[in-house]
Amino acid sequence: MTKLAVIYYSSTGTIHSMAKRLAEAGEKAGAEVRLRQVPELAPAEAIASNAAWSQHFDATKNEPKATANDVVWADAVLFGTPTRYGNVSSQLKQFLDTLGPQWMQGLLANKVYAGFTSTMTAHGGQESTLLALYNTIYHFGGLIVPPGYTDPVKFADGNPYGVSHVTGGNNDAPLGDAQIGALDHMAERVVNFAAKLSA
Repeated sequence: MTKLAVIYYSSTGTIHSMAKRLAEAGEKAGAEVRLRQVPELAPAEAIASNAAWSQHFDATKNEPKATANDVVWADAVLFGTPTRYGNVSSQLKQFLDTLGPQWMQGLLANKVYAGFTSTMTAHGGQESTLLALYNTIYHFGGLIVPPGYTDPVKFADGNPYGVSHVTGGNNDAPLGDAQIGALDHMAERVVNFAAKLSA
């Protein structure tokens, strides 16, 4: 059975919703799935300043946290992060930066990787965030398997680099049909590629 890790950071819940959908789609595609959140790094006063952030933090603080073993265990890894000035959030980046020992041993290489993100605005740095995320994967020696335009759903979602969602400033903006279809497609594609590699 292909092993899929969905590892993410979410402040107000959008990436959390996307990660849960990917985990469900991965299981439907036949994978054993670990859904893991990276630890929060922001100070308490910053979290408290945003009601949605505070609520999401309280609701998810006891969920399983990502470890290096989750990446080593997996045949495929989907990383999720909100966009921070067109870049990866510090929380996910800090987790990636702790994987040096595993990287040195070659334990992160030859796995399938892809990413997902969200922004408040339509041109808020989604593509640059995914491309920045993939810089780390190149160093891992990982195999980036983007969705590209390999399914009609990608022409509705419009992001060949991964999957992205625009919240429009609404912290709990629901995922639309285009995003759900794109998430399902990416999970299935990544699981299938990982299974072929394992074979």
